[in-house]
Amino acid sequence: MSAPLEVIVSTDSSSQLWNCTVSDLHSGANLVSYRGGNTSARGLAVLDDRWLLGAQLGKNFINVWEIQRKDQLLQKMVCPGAVTCLAAAPNGLFLAAGIAEALYLWEVSTGGLLAVLSRHYQDVSCVKFTDDSSHLVTGGKDNLALVWCLASVVQLDQGCSPEPLHVLSRHSLPVTDLHCGLMGPQARLATASLDQTVKLWELGSGELLLSILFDVSIMSVTLDPCEYFLFCGGSDGNIFQVSLCSQSLSRDKTFQSDSDGNQVFKGHRNLVSCLSVSMDGTLLLSGSHDETMRLWDVQSRQSLRCSAQKGQVTTCSIMAAPANMLVPLGAPAAPLPRLSRHLASSQHAEGPDSGDVCLRLGLHTQEEESYLQKAEKLFSTMTAVTDKRGGDEDSSRVRLAELEEEVRTLKKVNKDLYSFSAHLLT
Repeated sequence: MSAPLEVIVSTDSSSQLWNCTVSDLHSGANLVSYRGGNTSARGLAVLDDRWLLGAQLGKNFINVWEIQRKDQLLQKMVCPGAVTCLAAAPNGLFLAAGIAEALYLWEVSTGGLLAVLSRHYQDVSCVKFTDDSSHLVTGGKDNLALVWCLASVVQLDQGCSPEPLHVLSRHSLPVTDLHCGLMGPQARLATASLDQTVKLWELGSGELLLSILFDVSIMSVTLDPCEYFLFCGGSDGNIFQVSLCSQSLSRDKTFQSDSDGNQVFKGHRNLVSCLSVSMDGTLLLSGSHDETMRLWDVQSRQSLRCSAQKGQVTTCSIMAAPANMLVPLGAPAAPLPRLSRHLASSQHAEGPDSGDVCLRLGLHTQEEESYLQKAEKLFSTMTAVTDKRGGDEDSSRVRLAELEEEVRTLKKVNKDLYSFSAHLLT
């Protein structure tokens, strides 16, 4: 049997037999199980297709598995506090975790703490990166959703506190879930709240595009890949499908089931905690506190499969199957470093004997010319000398020899700098 293209990754509150399971999207067959610990809601993340991370429920550490070693818990990474939500950047460079009312951002390659974003007034409930890893969005129990530009957050000067790009403050009760669409900074952002509304925003401008009022609180939200439909999981177990292509141009609307694409999926008996749509947009996966996961056909709204779990479903998502998960291609070249609990600036302030060297590229523009620019200028000078006709031939030869020697010296310095940088990064 060939390896599946899409798999279901899920966790539940009991964790009696395993922490996380991976199953085939179409058949439901269990493919992989990861044992050890108990992952909290919105606390599961796949990092760089090589590691599986799970925030331990109510504890201040993150469980880490190598994605191809299902039976062995690799390590536990200690955090400054209990993790309420977790997300890994799609490019594999950054890891974000909500801890109380702050968001902690780490650099994966070094484990260094890059920033602590403390703009929420209550606990951070959810965090998501955009598909191009350029922005991240946080939602909190203070009714706010904040959009952060990663380039402004990842900075060397810790004396300047980064500010969010947009503060989305239209909700009147805690934000329960959010979803970032495709297209990076031009994506649409959906936020769900206990105030019985789901709001659709333009990420780049922060403009509110649509606000939909329901009869119940909304606990989960997602968009299909083409962004034709918005799916909202209610506290009563119903899943509401909202058409984004209807002829109605009203920004504020009340949900009503009709023949224009607004429909209701009925089957769960308790609140819907998580939603996910397949890559082709034809299948919808839902997890609920009634201890079941259901797979739905979007067009007919029929439940294709109902999988009983050992406890309340805390996480379930459809994702492309990582290559290492089902066909092991070898362990990662290097283990994950420990996560620092102090900002990089305070670490380096401890003293020069720590042995840590921080190399940041492109953070400051320097007026001094680089070695490559100097070498290019010298080469143009050499060319002008060799092309020149007349004059003192002996002095020209001496000058040319001096320039050639300086070019060789600069090339050697440039090579040494490259070797030093490569050694630090590896």
